[in-house]
Amino acid sequence: MTSMQSGSIKKPRLAKAITVMSILMVLIIIVFIISMNTGVIRLSPLEVLRTFFGGGTAKQGIILWDFRLPRIVISILVGAGLAVSGAILQGISRNMLADPGILGINAGAGLAIILVVSFYPNNVGAPLFFMPMIAMLGAGLAALLIYTLSYVKGKGISSSRLLLVGIAVSAGIASLMVVLSIRLDPTDFQFVQIWLAGSIWGTNWKFVLALLPWIVVLIPYVMFKANVLNVLNLGEMTSIGLGIRMERERLGLLAAAVALAGACVAVGGGIGFVGLIGPHLARRLVGPKHQYLIPASALTGGLLLIVADTIARGMFQPTEVPTGIVAAVIGAPYFLYLLVRTRAS
Repeated sequence: MTSMQSGSIKKPRLAKAITVMSILMVLIIIVFIISMNTGVIRLSPLEVLRTFFGGGTAKQGIILWDFRLPRIVISILVGAGLAVSGAILQGISRNMLADPGILGINAGAGLAIILVVSFYPNNVGAPLFFMPMIAMLGAGLAALLIYTLSYVKGKGISSSRLLLVGIAVSAGIASLMVVLSIRLDPTDFQFVQIWLAGSIWGTNWKFVLALLPWIVVLIPYVMFKANVLNVLNLGEMTSIGLGIRMERERLGLLAAAVALAGACVAVGGGIGFVGLIGPHLARRLVGPKHQYLIPASALTGGLLLIVADTIARGMFQPTEVPTGIVAAVIGAPYFLYLLVRTRAS
Protein backbone atom coordinates (compact mmCIF):
# COMPACT_ATOMS: atom_id res chain seq x y z
CA MET A 1 0.00 0.00 0.00
CA THR A 2 1.38 3.40 -0.96
CA SER A 3 1.71 6.28 1.49
CA MET A 4 -0.97 8.17 -0.49
CA GLN A 5 -3.42 5.29 -0.04
CA SER A 6 -2.52 5.03 3.65
CA GLY A 7 -3.16 8.74 4.10
CA SER A 8 -6.52 8.49 2.35
CA ILE A 9 -7.56 5.74 4.81
CA LYS A 10 -6.38 7.69 7.86
CA LYS A 11 -8.34 10.82 6.98
CA PRO A 12 -11.82 9.20 7.16
CA ARG A 13 -10.84 7.51 10.46
CA LEU A 14 -9.64 10.80 11.91
CA ALA A 15 -12.76 12.61 10.67
CA LYS A 16 -14.99 9.91 12.20
CA ALA A 17 -13.11 10.04 15.52
CA ILE A 18 -13.39 13.84 15.67
CA THR A 19 -17.12 13.65 14.87
CA VAL A 20 -17.75 11.00 17.53
CA MET A 21 -15.77 12.88 20.19
CA SER A 22 -17.56 16.14 19.33
CA ILE A 23 -20.92 14.40 19.78
CA LEU A 24 -19.77 12.97 23.13
CA MET A 25 -18.70 16.45 24.28
CA VAL A 26 -22.09 17.89 23.30
CA LEU A 27 -23.87 15.09 25.20
CA ILE A 28 -21.73 15.76 28.28
CA ILE A 29 -22.64 19.46 28.12
CA ILE A 30 -26.36 18.62 27.79
CA VAL A 31 -26.29 16.22 30.77
CA PHE A 32 -24.16 18.78 32.68
CA ILE A 33 -26.95 21.37 32.27
CA ILE A 34 -29.65 18.83 33.23
CA SER A 35 -27.63 17.75 36.26
CA MET A 36 -27.39 21.35 37.53
CA ASN A 37 -31.22 21.33 37.65
CA THR A 38 -31.41 17.96 39.42
CA GLY A 39 -31.68 17.64 43.19
CA VAL A 40 -33.97 17.81 46.19
CA ILE A 41 -34.24 21.58 45.81
CA ARG A 42 -35.29 22.37 42.28
CA LEU A 43 -33.72 25.20 40.33
CA SER A 44 -35.30 26.25 37.06
CA PRO A 45 -33.03 26.53 33.99
CA LEU A 46 -33.34 30.32 34.22
CA GLU A 47 -32.35 30.32 37.91
CA VAL A 48 -29.37 28.06 37.16
CA LEU A 49 -28.25 30.33 34.33
CA ARG A 50 -28.65 33.45 36.45
CA THR A 51 -26.80 31.90 39.41
CA PHE A 52 -24.05 30.53 37.16
CA PHE A 53 -23.26 34.04 35.90
CA GLY A 54 -23.26 35.64 39.36
CA GLY A 55 -26.93 36.43 39.88
CA GLY A 56 -29.43 34.47 41.94
CA THR A 57 -29.95 34.38 45.69
CA ALA A 58 -27.33 33.38 48.26
CA LYS A 59 -29.14 30.07 48.82
CA GLN A 60 -29.14 29.30 45.08
CA GLY A 61 -25.43 30.15 44.92
CA ILE A 62 -24.63 27.74 47.75
CA ILE A 63 -26.68 24.94 46.15
CA LEU A 64 -25.09 25.38 42.73
CA TRP A 65 -21.48 26.39 43.48
CA ASP A 66 -20.85 24.59 46.78
CA PHE A 67 -22.73 21.32 46.21
CA ARG A 68 -23.83 20.53 42.66
CA LEU A 69 -21.04 21.86 40.44
CA PRO A 70 -18.14 20.22 42.36
CA ARG A 71 -19.97 16.90 42.33
CA ILE A 72 -20.74 17.12 38.61
CA VAL A 73 -17.10 17.97 37.79
CA ILE A 74 -15.87 15.11 40.01
CA SER A 75 -18.27 12.69 38.29
CA ILE A 76 -16.82 13.59 34.89
CA LEU A 77 -13.20 13.37 36.11
CA VAL A 78 -13.72 10.04 37.91
CA GLY A 79 -15.54 8.55 34.92
CA ALA A 80 -12.80 9.69 32.56
CA GLY A 81 -10.00 8.40 34.82
CA LEU A 82 -11.58 4.98 35.37
CA ALA A 83 -12.35 4.53 31.66
CA VAL A 84 -8.79 5.42 30.60
CA SER A 85 -7.44 3.08 33.31
CA GLY A 86 -9.62 0.31 31.87
CA ALA A 87 -8.44 1.06 28.32
CA ILE A 88 -4.81 0.75 29.47
CA LEU A 89 -5.44 -2.55 31.25
CA GLN A 90 -7.29 -3.97 28.26
CA GLY A 91 -4.44 -2.88 26.01
CA ILE A 92 -1.54 -4.30 28.02
CA SER A 93 -3.34 -7.57 28.86
CA ARG A 94 -5.03 -7.98 25.44
CA ASN A 95 -8.14 -9.00 27.39
CA MET A 96 -11.33 -7.09 26.69
CA LEU A 97 -12.74 -8.04 30.12
CA ALA A 98 -9.92 -6.31 32.02
CA ASP A 99 -11.04 -3.48 34.28
CA PRO A 100 -9.61 -1.88 37.46
CA GLY A 101 -12.61 -3.14 39.44
CA ILE A 102 -12.57 -6.71 38.15
CA LEU A 103 -8.78 -7.02 38.44
CA GLY A 104 -8.78 -6.00 42.11
CA ILE A 105 -7.04 -2.62 41.72
CA ASN A 106 -10.10 -0.72 43.02
CA ALA A 107 -10.33 -3.17 45.91
CA GLY A 108 -6.70 -2.53 46.85
CA ALA A 109 -7.34 1.23 46.87
CA GLY A 110 -10.46 0.68 48.94
CA LEU A 111 -8.60 -1.43 51.49
CA ALA A 112 -6.03 1.34 51.96
CA ILE A 113 -8.80 3.91 52.55
CA ILE A 114 -10.53 1.64 55.09
CA LEU A 115 -7.26 1.09 56.93
CA VAL A 116 -6.80 4.85 57.19
CA VAL A 117 -10.38 5.30 58.44
CA SER A 118 -9.87 2.46 60.93
CA PHE A 119 -6.62 3.63 62.50
CA TYR A 120 -6.35 7.37 61.89
CA PRO A 121 -7.52 9.50 64.87
CA ASN A 122 -11.11 10.64 64.34
CA ASN A 123 -10.51 14.05 65.84
CA VAL A 124 -7.76 14.91 63.36
CA GLY A 125 -8.80 13.40 60.03
CA ALA A 126 -6.49 12.33 57.22
CA PRO A 127 -5.16 15.17 55.04
CA LEU A 128 -7.39 15.43 51.98
CA PHE A 129 -4.62 15.71 49.42
CA PHE A 130 -2.94 12.55 50.80
CA MET A 131 -6.06 10.42 50.19
CA PRO A 132 -5.31 9.78 46.48
CA MET A 133 -1.72 8.83 47.39
CA ILE A 134 -2.95 6.45 50.10
CA ALA A 135 -5.41 4.88 47.65
CA MET A 136 -2.68 4.60 45.00
CA LEU A 137 -0.42 2.82 47.47
CA GLY A 138 -3.13 0.23 48.13
CA ALA A 139 -3.95 -0.07 44.43
CA GLY A 140 -0.24 -0.40 43.58
CA LEU A 141 0.32 -3.18 46.10
CA ALA A 142 -2.73 -5.05 44.81
CA ALA A 143 -1.54 -4.61 41.20
CA LEU A 144 1.96 -5.80 42.13
CA LEU A 145 0.51 -8.91 43.81
CA ILE A 146 -1.70 -9.66 40.79
CA TYR A 147 1.17 -9.06 38.35
CA THR A 148 3.53 -11.32 40.33
CA LEU A 149 1.01 -14.16 40.61
CA SER A 150 0.07 -13.85 36.92
CA TYR A 151 3.65 -13.87 35.61
CA VAL A 152 4.99 -17.21 34.38
CA LYS A 153 8.74 -17.36 33.82
CA GLY A 154 9.57 -17.80 30.15
CA LYS A 155 5.96 -17.24 29.08
CA GLY A 156 5.18 -13.79 30.42
CA ILE A 157 1.61 -12.90 31.39
CA SER A 158 -1.39 -14.82 30.12
CA SER A 159 -4.47 -12.59 29.76
CA SER A 160 -6.80 -15.31 31.08
CA ARG A 161 -4.49 -15.99 34.05
CA LEU A 162 -4.33 -12.25 34.78
CA LEU A 163 -8.13 -12.04 34.85
CA LEU A 164 -8.56 -15.09 37.10
CA VAL A 165 -5.85 -13.97 39.53
CA GLY A 166 -7.37 -10.47 39.62
CA ILE A 167 -10.82 -11.83 40.45
CA ALA A 168 -9.38 -14.05 43.21
CA VAL A 169 -7.33 -11.22 44.75
CA SER A 170 -10.32 -8.86 44.52
CA ALA A 171 -12.53 -11.38 46.35
CA GLY A 172 -9.91 -11.84 49.08
CA ILE A 173 -9.47 -8.08 49.59
CA ALA A 174 -13.25 -7.58 49.62
CA SER A 175 -13.55 -10.17 52.42
CA LEU A 176 -10.83 -8.40 54.40
CA MET A 177 -12.61 -5.07 53.95
CA VAL A 178 -15.82 -6.57 55.36
CA VAL A 179 -13.94 -7.84 58.43
CA LEU A 180 -12.32 -4.43 59.00
CA SER A 181 -15.56 -2.50 58.48
CA ILE A 182 -17.37 -4.61 61.11
CA ARG A 183 -14.88 -3.39 63.73
CA LEU A 184 -15.49 0.29 63.00
CA ASP A 185 -17.57 2.58 65.18
CA PRO A 186 -21.06 3.39 63.79
CA THR A 187 -20.07 6.74 62.24
CA ASP A 188 -17.05 5.37 60.39
CA PHE A 189 -18.96 2.20 59.46
CA GLN A 190 -21.69 4.27 57.79
CA PHE A 191 -19.08 6.30 55.89
CA VAL A 192 -17.30 3.12 54.69
CA GLN A 193 -20.54 1.47 53.54
CA ILE A 194 -21.58 4.56 51.58
CA TRP A 195 -18.07 4.81 50.15
CA LEU A 196 -18.01 1.12 49.12
CA ALA A 197 -21.37 1.54 47.37
CA GLY A 198 -19.75 4.18 45.14
CA SER A 199 -21.21 7.39 46.47
CA ILE A 200 -19.55 10.51 45.07
CA TRP A 201 -18.72 11.70 48.57
CA GLY A 202 -16.26 14.43 47.62
CA THR A 203 -18.63 17.33 47.07
CA ASN A 204 -16.46 20.43 47.30
CA TRP A 205 -13.77 22.07 45.19
CA LYS A 206 -10.94 20.74 47.39
CA PHE A 207 -11.71 17.24 46.14
CA VAL A 208 -11.66 18.52 42.56
CA LEU A 209 -8.22 20.03 43.17
CA ALA A 210 -7.03 16.80 44.81
CA LEU A 211 -8.04 14.71 41.76
CA LEU A 212 -7.45 17.10 38.84
CA PRO A 213 -3.60 16.99 38.74
CA TRP A 214 -3.58 13.22 38.37
CA ILE A 215 -6.03 13.37 35.45
CA VAL A 216 -4.23 16.28 33.77
CA VAL A 217 -0.80 14.60 34.00
CA LEU A 218 -1.57 10.91 33.46
CA ILE A 219 -4.03 11.00 30.55
CA PRO A 220 -1.61 13.00 28.32
CA TYR A 221 1.13 10.52 29.32
CA VAL A 222 -1.06 7.63 28.17
CA MET A 223 -1.82 9.49 24.94
CA PHE A 224 1.95 9.84 24.44
CA LYS A 225 2.22 6.04 24.81
CA ALA A 226 -0.66 5.31 22.42
CA ASN A 227 1.64 3.79 19.77
CA VAL A 228 3.16 1.49 22.39
CA LEU A 229 -0.33 0.24 23.31
CA ASN A 230 -1.06 -0.33 19.63
CA VAL A 231 2.07 -2.47 19.29
CA LEU A 232 1.42 -4.39 22.54
CA ASN A 233 -1.93 -5.45 21.11
CA LEU A 234 -0.07 -7.30 18.33
CA GLY A 235 1.38 -9.82 20.80
CA GLU A 236 4.65 -10.28 22.68
CA MET A 237 6.75 -11.71 19.84
CA THR A 238 5.71 -9.00 17.39
CA SER A 239 6.25 -6.27 20.01
CA ILE A 240 9.76 -7.53 20.80
CA GLY A 241 10.52 -7.81 17.08
CA LEU A 242 9.51 -4.17 16.62
CA GLY A 243 11.92 -3.08 19.35
CA ILE A 244 9.46 -2.54 22.21
CA ARG A 245 10.89 -3.12 25.70
CA MET A 246 7.94 -5.18 26.82
CA GLU A 247 8.32 -5.31 30.58
CA ARG A 248 9.43 -1.70 31.02
CA GLU A 249 6.63 -0.31 28.87
CA ARG A 250 4.06 -2.63 30.40
CA LEU A 251 5.06 -1.68 33.95
CA GLY A 252 5.00 2.05 33.11
CA LEU A 253 1.52 1.81 31.63
CA LEU A 254 0.33 -0.41 34.50
CA ALA A 255 1.60 2.23 36.95
CA ALA A 256 -0.41 4.90 35.10
CA ALA A 257 -3.55 2.71 35.19
CA VAL A 258 -3.09 2.06 38.91
CA ALA A 259 -2.51 5.75 39.67
CA LEU A 260 -5.61 6.80 37.73
CA ALA A 261 -7.80 4.15 39.36
CA GLY A 262 -6.43 4.86 42.85
CA ALA A 263 -6.96 8.62 42.61
CA CYS A 264 -10.51 8.16 41.26
CA VAL A 265 -11.44 5.58 43.90
CA ALA A 266 -10.10 7.85 46.67
CA VAL A 267 -12.57 10.57 45.67
CA GLY A 268 -15.43 8.66 44.05
CA GLY A 269 -15.60 5.48 46.11
CA GLY A 270 -15.96 1.92 44.89
CA ILE A 271 -17.49 2.58 41.47
CA GLY A 272 -17.34 -0.42 39.17
CA PHE A 273 -17.93 -1.25 35.50
CA VAL A 274 -17.11 2.25 34.15
CA GLY A 275 -13.57 1.08 33.40
CA LEU A 276 -15.03 -1.87 31.48
CA ILE A 277 -17.89 -0.26 29.58
CA GLY A 278 -16.21 3.04 28.67
CA PRO A 279 -13.38 1.54 26.57
CA HIS A 280 -15.72 -1.00 24.95
CA LEU A 281 -18.19 1.64 23.81
CA ALA A 282 -15.33 3.88 22.66
CA ARG A 283 -13.78 1.01 20.70
CA ARG A 284 -17.09 0.43 18.91
CA LEU A 285 -17.35 4.12 18.08
CA VAL A 286 -13.79 5.01 16.99
CA GLY A 287 -11.98 1.69 16.48
CA PRO A 288 -9.01 0.08 18.24
CA LYS A 289 -6.28 2.67 17.58
CA HIS A 290 -5.33 4.10 20.95
CA GLN A 291 -4.69 7.59 19.56
CA TYR A 292 -8.48 7.79 19.19
CA LEU A 293 -9.50 5.20 21.77
CA ILE A 294 -7.94 6.92 24.82
CA PRO A 295 -9.68 10.33 24.45
CA ALA A 296 -12.92 8.64 23.34
CA SER A 297 -12.77 6.38 26.43
CA ALA A 298 -12.28 9.42 28.68
CA LEU A 299 -15.30 11.15 27.16
CA THR A 300 -17.44 7.99 27.24
CA GLY A 301 -16.52 7.27 30.87
CA GLY A 302 -17.23 10.86 31.89
CA LEU A 303 -20.60 10.75 30.12
CA LEU A 304 -21.56 7.41 31.68
CA LEU A 305 -20.77 8.54 35.22
CA ILE A 306 -22.41 11.95 34.99
CA VAL A 307 -25.56 10.24 33.65
CA ALA A 308 -25.42 7.68 36.48
CA ASP A 309 -24.92 10.42 39.09
CA THR A 310 -27.78 12.51 37.68
CA ILE A 311 -30.10 9.48 37.82
CA ALA A 312 -28.90 8.64 41.35
CA ARG A 313 -29.70 12.16 42.59
CA GLY A 314 -32.96 12.63 40.71
CA MET A 315 -34.84 9.35 40.40
CA PHE A 316 -35.73 8.61 44.03
CA GLN A 317 -35.97 12.08 45.58
CA PRO A 318 -35.68 12.97 48.43
CA THR A 319 -33.66 9.74 48.90
CA GLU A 320 -30.32 9.62 47.07
CA VAL A 321 -29.01 6.35 45.63
CA PRO A 322 -25.21 5.83 45.52
CA THR A 323 -23.88 6.52 42.03
CA GLY A 324 -21.98 3.22 42.02
CA ILE A 325 -25.23 1.26 42.31
CA VAL A 326 -26.70 3.02 39.27
CA ALA A 327 -23.44 2.44 37.37
CA ALA A 328 -23.60 -1.25 38.32
CA VAL A 329 -27.22 -1.50 37.14
CA ILE A 330 -26.10 -0.08 33.80
CA GLY A 331 -22.86 -2.09 33.64
CA ALA A 332 -23.78 -5.56 34.92
CA PRO A 333 -26.01 -6.54 31.95
CA TYR A 334 -23.33 -5.33 29.53
CA PHE A 335 -20.68 -7.33 31.40
CA LEU A 336 -22.82 -10.48 31.12
CA TYR A 337 -23.26 -9.79 27.41
CA LEU A 338 -19.48 -9.53 27.02
CA LEU A 339 -18.96 -12.82 28.90
CA VAL A 340 -21.46 -14.64 26.66
CA ARG A 341 -19.92 -13.12 23.54
CA THR A 342 -16.39 -14.06 24.68
CA ARG A 343 -17.42 -17.67 25.30
CA ALA A 344 -19.19 -17.83 21.94
CA SER A 345 -16.09 -16.63 20.11
